[in-house]
Amino acid sequence: MRKTASLIVSVLAALVGSAASAQDFKLSSTSIAEGVQLGALFLFKGFGCDGGNLSPQLSWSGVPEGTKSFAITAYDPDAPTGSGWWHWNAVNIPASVNALELGASGSNKMPAGTVEIANDYGVTGFGGACPPPGEVHRYVFTVHALATERLELPKNPSNALAGFMIGANTIQTARIVAVYNR
Repeated sequence: MRKTASLIVSVLAALVGSAASAQDFKLSSTSIAEGVQLGALFLFKGFGCDGGNLSPQLSWSGVPEGTKSFAITAYDPDAPTGSGWWHWNAVNIPASVNALELGASGSNKMPAGTVEIANDYGVTGFGGACPPPGEVHRYVFTVHALATERLELPKNPSNALAGFMIGANTIQTARIVAVYNR
């Protein structure tokens, strides 16, 4: 009975510790906010939309122990495709980085070694919001703390493969969910 009680206390302590550290890992932005409509700077230019197609400023803190790199994803789970829509996948961001500038995607402002993957528009880097008219869509911006320095991906990987590799190596995530409708 004493071993069982000790095991329960250990498991509870681990769960509380994990919850506390997960809450410490935070994503913030001067460009976007939780539940707030995306501005014109973050809309796609094409598909009937006329935005700036800039990636938002992002910064993160409370990095979990063991983090060796980061990945950034932007995903619309509401896209009428059956599989959502990948707006951004950037991997192999060095562990020493804790922020990306406004408009960093597709420019020389991305950290050295970062690999940006073609989004579901077929363009490498960030592709802004552009949902069908009348629909409110969620845009999930996530920073993934990874347990590996580098994801080994083939040239021109699919977003599904990148997502699988990111998921397989994620220690913790932090996110902001913005919205947009037109």
